[in-house]
Order: sequence, then C-alpha cells, then structure tokens
Amino acid sequence: MLGRPIAHSLSPVLHRAAYAALGLDGWSYQAIDCGTGELPGLVAGCGPDWAGLSLTMPLKQAVLPLLAWTDPVAGATGGANTVVFTGAGPHGYNTDVAGLVTALAEAGVRPGAATVLGAGATACSALAALRELGLAEVTVAVRDQARAGGLLSVAERLGVRVSLGTFGKVTEGLDLLLSTVPRGGADAWADGLRGLRQPPRAVLDVVYDPWPTPLAAAASAAGSVLVGGFEMLLHQAARQVELMTGRDAPVAQMRQAGLAELSRRGRS
Repeated sequence: MLGRPIAHSLSPVLHRAAYAALGLDGWSYQAIDCGTGELPGLVAGCGPDWAGLSLTMPLKQAVLPLLAWTDPVAGATGGANTVVFTGAGPHGYNTDVAGLVTALAEAGVRPGAATVLGAGATACSALAALRELGLAEVTVAVRDQARAGGLLSVAERLGVRVSLGTFGKVTEGLDLLLSTVPRGGADAWADGLRGLRQPPRAVLDVVYDPWPTPLAAAASAAGSVLVGGFEMLLHQAARQVELMTGRDAPVAQMRQAGLAELSRRGRS
C-alpha cells in the first residue's frame, strides 16, 4: 500500500486477513510511505516476487504513465488505485468504482438521482459508479468551481452530464447524497441535514475512521439509509485481492478483521 500519509490505512489489515483465509502463507502486505517523486523508482524496482500494489493519494494519477496497460475504468476516471505485475508489465485498475457499486447494492440503494460532494479522485470514481448504476446526470457540489476541470473532463469521457452546485447549500428531498470529501469536509452538510423536512433517502460517506462521521450521524438520525465508507473500502480491497491472487476474495473474513481493527482504534 503506497501513499502519503499512509500510517492510518486499514488496507493492510484487510489484505492480510484475506491471505490468511486463503492459506497464502508466503504473502505479505505492507504500508509504504511514498510520494510522487519516489513512485517511478519503486515501481521499476518491483521484481518477480511482487504481485501488486495498492495506491492512495497522491499516486492514483501519477502512476498512469508508468503502466503497460490501463483498464478502461481507470482510463476514464484518470486514476488507478491498483497495480498488478504481469509478464507484460504493470497493469493498472480502478477498484474504487466496484467498491462503491457493491456497497450501494448491498445496502439496497439504487439511486434515481445523486449529489456528489467534492471533485477529487474519489468523486471521479463516484461518477463512474453512478453511471454504471444508470445515471446519466449528476449534481456535484464543490467549494471552487474553477478547480472542477478534471472532474468535468472525466464526466465527458463517461458520458455523464454534471451540474455544478454550491458546496454549502443543502437542499430538500435528495435521493442519494454521496460525500467524497476528507474527514471534516462534510460537517457543514451534517449541520444542514438536521434542519431538513425531507432528508436524503440515502447517504454514503467515504470516510470510515472515525465512525460515525458527523454527516453519518446526522443522516442516521434523520432516517436516511446509511452506507459507510468501510463498506466501499472493503469491496474495493476484495477486488484488489482477486486481481492480485486470482482467487475469490474471502469478504466475510476481511470484514470481520477490518471491523475488529476499527473497534480497537476506537478504544485506544
């Protein structure tokens, strides 16, 4: 797992639980602090004993020029969070989209409309996930519309129409509210939800630690269907395990290990 910062990542717990359940005793998974400057050398230095890499910010875009092949989803969203080493070179994938789609499906959420908070890499993956779920138009709330150019380019590649909205304006009767902003970024929306007569039908917050976030707590109190960021993380990690090992991911064991670690962190 590469990124900066990286010490907080839950991914090592999930992947190690998968390897243990699959009996892959010789496999290991580590969190490695890595910035964009170190990434080319690290990827080039991965020998035949490396199965793959997981990537978080700021590396999802930076890795694309280093890949021999990029899957269509990663190409469309402009970022890969997964590298699999093959005889033909490193291949890049975006498993965040699958993680979002599966998390929403497990919660029984089939959105007819959606508002996305944020315009970063995860928001781009959210657009792809919503397109896969059948939406051709999405509202995106951003703090600075001048910085939404990358997301608008992704939307054009996906064939999704984006309506840019004001970040602080919380509206009545939303179908799905999907927050992709970092910890604390959606707190203003949490305050706004508490005063709504018609809260969102469903809310997904990609932040998973600490949980519940203020947005998640407000959504739960308002009666919205709540989808946690842990479920997205779990299912994107499960897809990574499948890509790297060629085996079905043991999702139940991964979920148990991840929740136990989050509980431990909450007590410490």
